[in-house]
Amino acid sequence: MPGYFNYKQAMAYMNIKSKATFGKYLKQGLPTIKVGNSKRIAKSDIDKFMADHRVVATQAKSESARP
Repeated sequence: MPGYFNYKQAMAYMNIKSKATFGKYLKQGLPTIKVGNSKRIAKSDIDKFMADHRVVATQAKSESARP
């Protein structure tokens, strides 16, 4: 697995099919690296971004009301 991805590779790694969704992640702060006309995303940055946006599931209200 490469250390740096182009956008298409990054989307595949993240299992994202929608360019719009990927664009939202970029706007939310997914870091990119620009070298000349090429943009890359570090695998470590993707992993950190995803970990920072992890959501912990909570119990449904009906389940939490049980004694």
